Amino acid sequence: MTARKVRAAAVQLNPELDSADGTVSRVLEAIAEAARESVQLIVFPETVVPYYPYFSFVTPAVTMGAAHLKLYEHAPTVPGPVTDAVAAAARRHGMVVVLGVNERDHGTLYNTQLVFDADGALALKRRKITPTYHERMVWGMGDGSGLRTVETAVGTVGALACWEHYNPLARYALMAQHEQIHCSQFPGSLVGPIFSEQMEVTMRHHALESGCFVVNATAWLTPEQKKAAAPSPDMEKAFNGGCYTAIISPEGKHLAEPLRDGAGLVIADLDFALIDKRKRMMDSVGHYARPELLSLQLDRRATAPLAELPAATAAPKPMPLPAADGVESAYMSAIASLMGKH
Repeated sequence: MTARKVRAAAVQLNPELDSADGTVSRVLEAIAEAARESVQLIVFPETVVPYYPYFSFVTPAVTMGAAHLKLYEHAPTVPGPVTDAVAAAARRHGMVVVLGVNERDHGTLYNTQLVFDADGALALKRRKITPTYHERMVWGMGDGSGLRTVETAVGTVGALACWEHYNPLARYALMAQHEQIHCSQFPGSLVGPIFSEQMEVTMRHHALESGCFVVNATAWLTPEQKKAAAPSPDMEKAFNGGCYTAIISPEGKHLAEPLRDGAGLVIADLDFALIDKRKRMMDSVGHYARPELLSLQLDRRATAPLAELPAATAAPKPMPLPAADGVESAYMSAIASLMGKH
């Protein structure tokens, strides 16, 4: 591998909880700010456009209909005006952009990760394979078609969302495709400090195990937003902590100080020589693997509610029956032949 460096940014973004356009404006502003710092790869939080469904964590399903329908109203389609705007920004600044959106596909919402290459092309659209706990009331399930890496201007990129990182086989699927930069997304401002602590352990472990860089992004809510999202004052604590925006080397080290509170960017240079340094010692999908003992089977077929089968070939024509008198004649001839033999 030729030694080279890539400048990356992880964004801790504060979304607008009432406006898809407002959040997209902040996304575009962050891309422009990162461009001024010569950033080549930028990663945004999980479903940050228009916003993560925080309401589903604190609201009983029977009473969350209005909030869920509001999310439908603001959720972008792919492709659509939102993806057009982000693609144009990626192309303008020559930057790879990884964005989490609530994707609306007719009557269903999906937790979708989008990877735009530096020329603005949509290199990957993948849906979270299994929404977590309360999220299952909000999003549909993805499939294996998105469990793949993509070649981009900054290298081989893979992406997973939130607790997909607790599915070791999902992570291994990307590791086996030799991801160089893993782009991870979490909601942020959720659960409490334990969430960010667990997140750090998980992401640093993946960097070590995969021998890749990890660029992790979480969102952040203001105190006013937390108060507005909580159904009662005692539930505001559900939105404390949970922020950990960071960039991690293949050796599991932070390449810049993580951001655990407030909005902002974490920027660092990724020296690809560190990938070789790590994998020389431990390549979990190469010289340290034992595929004859342990291997992964991945079904990459995209699922769909309607699958059209090919047109059936014409059925063979039945053999014509002999005429009635012909049948009788043949029968009598056979009987006569048998009688003649005795």
